[in-house]
This record gives sequence, C-alpha cells and structure tokens, in this order.
Amino acid sequence: MMSRTLYVDCISGMSGDMLLAALIDAGADLQYVKRELEKLPVDEFDLWVDTVDKRGITAKKLGIRLPEVGGRQGHGHSHSHEDGHSHEHGNGHLGHAHGHSDDQGGHRKAAMILEMIRESELPERVIARSTAIFEAIAVAEGKIHGIDPADVHFHEVGAMDSILDTIGICLAMESLQVERVFSSAVPTGYGKVKMAHGLYPIPAPATAELLKGIPLAKSPAEGELTTPTGAGVLKALATRFGPLENFTVEAIGYGAGTKDFAHPNVVRVLLGQAVESTARETIHVLEAQVDDCSAETCGYVMERLFEVGALDVYFTSVQMKKNRPGTLVSVLCAPADVVRMEELLLRETTTFGVRQSVWTRRALEREFEEVETAYGPVRLKIGRLDGQVVQATPEYEDVARLAHMKDVPFREVYRAAVYENKKRSLSTESR
Repeated sequence: MMSRTLYVDCISGMSGDMLLAALIDAGADLQYVKRELEKLPVDEFDLWVDTVDKRGITAKKLGIRLPEVGGRQGHGHSHSHEDGHSHEHGNGHLGHAHGHSDDQGGHRKAAMILEMIRESELPERVIARSTAIFEAIAVAEGKIHGIDPADVHFHEVGAMDSILDTIGICLAMESLQVERVFSSAVPTGYGKVKMAHGLYPIPAPATAELLKGIPLAKSPAEGELTTPTGAGVLKALATRFGPLENFTVEAIGYGAGTKDFAHPNVVRVLLGQAVESTARETIHVLEAQVDDCSAETCGYVMERLFEVGALDVYFTSVQMKKNRPGTLVSVLCAPADVVRMEELLLRETTTFGVRQSVWTRRALEREFEEVETAYGPVRLKIGRLDGQVVQATPEYEDVARLAHMKDVPFREVYRAAVYENKKRSLSTESR
C-alpha cells in the first residue's frame, strides 16, 4: 500500500525555518500558507523565501519581517543557522518561565497559544499537528525549568517566530498533502551555546529532552545544528527514523540556514510514496532468572531498563532449582541496545548470566493523534495495518493527569477519549 510521505533528511540538523523553506522549495504553496496564517489573531507580518547557494546546493532561505522589532529579514532561531539571536532557548522561545502577566513584558503562556490554535479556523489536521508540536516543546521546557507546561512563557518575538514557523510547517505539509513524516537520524552539533542563563552544552537542555528516543547522528560541525522547534517537529510528527526504504521520490526541497560550514548547511526534504513494508523487524530478547532478588530491586531494575530504551520488560514467576520460587526477567530491546541492557542486568540484579535470543516481529505502524474530551485533551496511540486503523488507545499519562485534575474516575476519562475518537472516526467516514 502506498502513502504520501515526507522524509526529512537532516544533513545539517534541523530548525523550524529551514524545514518550512525546504517544504516551499519542494512545492508547498507559500501564498496558501500566508493566507491561513493571516487568519490567526497575531501581529502583522511578512513571509517570503530567497534563493541562496549553500556549498553548491541551491536552496530556499526563509525571510520574515515582524514590525514590532523594526523589520528584520530572516529568523532569530539558533546560532548555527541564524543571525545571532537565540529565541529558540532561554532568551525567549520557550525558556522564559517567569511570572510575567500575559499582557505585560511581552510574554504569552503556552496555554494561550495552544488555545488560540485550537479555536482557529485552520484545517483540522493542521490544528492537531501544530498542537502536538507546541505541547511537546512546552512539556520539555517545563521539565527543564520545573514548571507546569501550561505555564511556560513565550517571549513575544520568540512566540511570533514559533507560531509562524510551526503552524507554517503544518500548513505546508497540508498543501503537499503529507500523510506521514519519516526522518533520518539527527545531528545536534556540539560545543556550547550562549543563552540567557549562561553557557549551555549543545544540544541545549530542551533540545536534548525532545530528542529522547530519537536516533542521533554524528555531528558534521561545531555549533548548534538542531533547535528546540526542529526537535519538537520531529518528536511530535515523525513516526519512523532511519534511512530511506521502499520510497519513490516525487519532489525534493532544500531549506537553508544562515551560517556557512565546510558542508552544505541545509535540510533536505523528499516527498513521495512510501510502500508499507511487511518486512519483519529484528529484536533481541534478554533473559535472567533470579531467586534472591528483592521485589524493590526488581521494580527499580524495570524502571532503569525502560529509561535506557527497553521496548518491553516483564517478570514471570518460575520454580527454580532446589525448589526455590524465583523470577524470570525478560527484556525486549533493539539490537543496538543489547550490550547496555545486559550490563544493567548484570550490575543491578543478582544474576550471574544473561541469555540472549534474536526474534523477529511485525509491529503496527504507530502515530499519535489528539481528541478533545469534556475533561481536556487526550492523546491516542493509533496503530495502523496496511494504512487501516486497527488500534486506538488513550495515553495513560494524559488520562491519569486529567482524572487527577478533575477529580473523576480514571475509567470515565478513558471512556470519554474512546468515545470522542469513535465519534470523530464516524464523522470522517461519513464525509
């Protein structure tokens, strides 16, 4: 089965403005993007692309003019890609988690921006994708600063840049009729970057948080190559990471950053048809039996295994030699994680050895969508088989958080999410 797919090739990392420029270069309608953005209650702006040369590659460079800062060409996103501003980080983008009011000091709460998006007249899929990106970034920044994601503040200029980039990307995808997003591994850059609170390591804290679970590539240059907005897009929208497979390319676009390196400072997008692969993926199963490991230790080990990337961990009660009751610890992991998992089991449990076997599995293609319930928004994990939805499961964390906030039973929020998803599915089928 074929599916309209966008492949993001992070040759030199990723920022929001670079991706939007690349999508326009690949054929997205810039005028459509601008018309839709102008429907939002945001300050007057101008958006355009210039053609530039990056080490012999012709690419599009996004330009933006925001009247409130006196007119400025190009974004202020990151030291690697842009012109020296750092709205992506503690100097504005989502880093100012201070107590400013929403109409003073040039700050807007993440919750206000999310509400603006949800109440807009943008296409439904654009609203869902934009919301997912902003929520991912707000959660990461909130964790770094130790505050509720809803209370994370956007600096005025950073908020404008982020709104235009993020929603612009989702509109460009809609213009190109993108159904799925895949990505290469992501180079982050290395070194240090100056932010509002001082020198920070690269990747910056929020970027690192967003890239958890995403494969990283060797960085071709010193400096900040991937920004929080870029990482947020991949975290929220990309469903597969790795090299291109079974992909028929229809269009290619290049989006340029500002800085020049020894390599082309561009992000490349390939638009085309991806064949749903029925190939089975390889996983490794690690096993260890213990009869002298406390319940507390087993619980701790399970947490640690998940933290370092285990696909699944489970315990089985077994009867061991000398008629002792024991526990079989089973760990499912990717081939690249085997050594790390084995060492953790050997160090943290009482076992003297770990068995390993290689299995194959066929997994549903997974993506996340959001439904609005009477209690608040809930993400659903959607499982597809040959393009058809066969599973839709509300995310535990979202359900538990709302149940606690609204003081209602967990099962009520869960049922509400399932009901809203069914209602949406029926509405889609009837159109």
